[in-house]
Amino acid sequence: MIIFEEIIAERTGIPVRQVKNTVELLEEGATIPFISRYRKEHTGSLDEVKITEIRDELNKLKELQKRKEYILKTIDEQGKLTEKLKLNIEECLDPVMLEDIYLPYKIKRKTRATIAREKGLEPLAKILMKQQEMQVEKAASSFVNEEVETAEDALQGARDIIAEWVNENPRARRTVRYHFDRSGVISSKLVKGKEEDGVKYKDYFEFSEPLKRCPGHRILAMRRGEHEGFLKLSVEPENSRVIDSLEEQFVSSPHDVGQQVSEAVRDSYKRLIHPSIENEYKALYKEKADQEAIKVFADNLRQLLLASPLGQKRVLALDPGFRSGCKLVCLDEHGNLIHNETIYPHPPQSDRTGATKKISSLVQQYKTEAIAIGNGTASRETERFIRLIRFQQEIEVYVVNESGASIYSASKIARDEFPDYDVTVRGAVSIGRRLMDPLAELVKIDPKSIGVGQYQHDVDQGNLKRSLDEVVESCVNMVGVNVNTSSMHLLTYVSGLGPVLAQNVVDYRQEIGGFSSRAELKKVPRMGAKAFEQCAGFLRIEEAENPLDNSAVHPESYHIVESMAGDLNVDLTQLVQDDSLVKQIDLQKYVAGDIGLPTLKDIKSELEKPGRDPREQIEVFEFDQSVYSVEDLKPGMELPGIVTNITKFGAFVDVGVKQDGLVHISQLADRFIKDPNDIVKIHQHVRVKVLEVDISRNRIQLSMKGL
Repeated sequence: MIIFEEIIAERTGIPVRQVKNTVELLEEGATIPFISRYRKEHTGSLDEVKITEIRDELNKLKELQKRKEYILKTIDEQGKLTEKLKLNIEECLDPVMLEDIYLPYKIKRKTRATIAREKGLEPLAKILMKQQEMQVEKAASSFVNEEVETAEDALQGARDIIAEWVNENPRARRTVRYHFDRSGVISSKLVKGKEEDGVKYKDYFEFSEPLKRCPGHRILAMRRGEHEGFLKLSVEPENSRVIDSLEEQFVSSPHDVGQQVSEAVRDSYKRLIHPSIENEYKALYKEKADQEAIKVFADNLRQLLLASPLGQKRVLALDPGFRSGCKLVCLDEHGNLIHNETIYPHPPQSDRTGATKKISSLVQQYKTEAIAIGNGTASRETERFIRLIRFQQEIEVYVVNESGASIYSASKIARDEFPDYDVTVRGAVSIGRRLMDPLAELVKIDPKSIGVGQYQHDVDQGNLKRSLDEVVESCVNMVGVNVNTSSMHLLTYVSGLGPVLAQNVVDYRQEIGGFSSRAELKKVPRMGAKAFEQCAGFLRIEEAENPLDNSAVHPESYHIVESMAGDLNVDLTQLVQDDSLVKQIDLQKYVAGDIGLPTLKDIKSELEKPGRDPREQIEVFEFDQSVYSVEDLKPGMELPGIVTNITKFGAFVDVGVKQDGLVHISQLADRFIKDPNDIVKIHQHVRVKVLEVDISRNRIQLSMKGL
């Protein structure tokens, strides 16, 4: 009997006991953020990555089990299920090998082999396959009839049957895969007559590379070229060696009968096995390329979502523009819209005096603490204009990446939130809120529209969505959510909630005027004990009577903290507010049952800094004031920049010219770099040197070496 936990442990390198306990929690409906944060004793302190690995392996094994059940049922219905075959299927752990076992029993459309069988030529195929018959023509002549006109027709039919046997032989398919693994070469060629239209794929008009060395981004680029009709892709091993290996396996006679089998083997490889295994390898390497690209996207998205927040400050946000003006909004410290209008500081109107007065007046009137400027059209010009204004108090100015703001502003979410305002106002609000709390605002936008990633439209969209949703869920729960101010969209990603419960939380919050304790969450319609257990620790209630309600301490552990406070002869509020008291706690005193040191250490850490935002502090950034367009760039210049996107082949950096430059992986550092993430992060402030500027192709080559 196959035990899933043992297989998962073997595949992941995680001890069986930890796998078993984690699987139990997953099967009970616990979420990955909850398990990694609040069930460390059960899992041996496994992190989200390891728990996700266990879950994914578990799902693969479940899918394999379903497939086995279907195959066993299908073969049994044919009356061909022997005990040995049943055992082979039940013990098989490789989906590819399972399909090889099933191949001879698959219901087929009419093939050359089935037609030959219908003509009664299978006995001749068996005679040839034994390779003992010396008079091949004579043996074949005895099968000539109304349907089989000549001995050659009989031999052709027999060879067709042998070709199918070879194709369905698991060992033969393993042999071919071995050669694809070892010597497979991926090649792309231009489709005739597509030279001009397909010029962007020029690098792949005549291209080949060993398959196992071909990077994922290149495979995705070639596949896109093939999909668009410009390229023809193929994967080939050293065919002569493959045929030699197959003949060694199947041909045992040097005589004419052996030649018949040899012909059948060659035909089988060319017509049946090669196309099948080629498709298999194309799919396999596409899947690998997908995984690589999805990981790049997920890593970038995580960094973007966890970008430094400005926090609860009053913000004036600008969506810059020339002819249509700059849309301006004023937001209070909770991100609520309190004023909007348009100013025209740039040509053709060039009303700088009026715009300056208006900005100064609004900053005073609404007690603005920071200004957010979108990084689209007229961004640099608007930033320069704002920095020239003399304010009565110190105002921080930030340029905000507005990728996806237009998607949000036209969405149903934005229409529901601001039904009385047009898309330009909504876009400006999104820019301002993005500065205040990137995570809370970006969860409203499809991650694919946020402007990070690599070939995201070419990868499996289901896998991409799943992966990105999990990143959002992980980030939301890592930071924690204010249950009284968060949008329904943010609450959706909280462990244990989902869209329906999130909406119920919002509706109930409006009904009662806000939650005063975590315990009140139990009164939310459809909030069962399991959902409360999963979500409570990630929801924060500021100004709650119990200070633990605004911390990451789970309600199931409140009694432990109460014991700690009692032992120190203080109340909970005193304990939470006094770091010196927390330092006096001896954790060993509270180890009992399911509560071990991992949980107790987390509790103590939280008591030292209750409700602390794990994200880094925001920093003000300024572009070089002498550079505004690509034409201003000259090789050798050193400039400040912001990392906007990271791929496998390097990082893209915004230096303030409306076109990001590429720092190739070879230019990121003075040493060999395998992964750009080892050197840079999204939104990191860096210094770069301009290497090359290609204005016609809008390409900028940058370097970070020696800087």
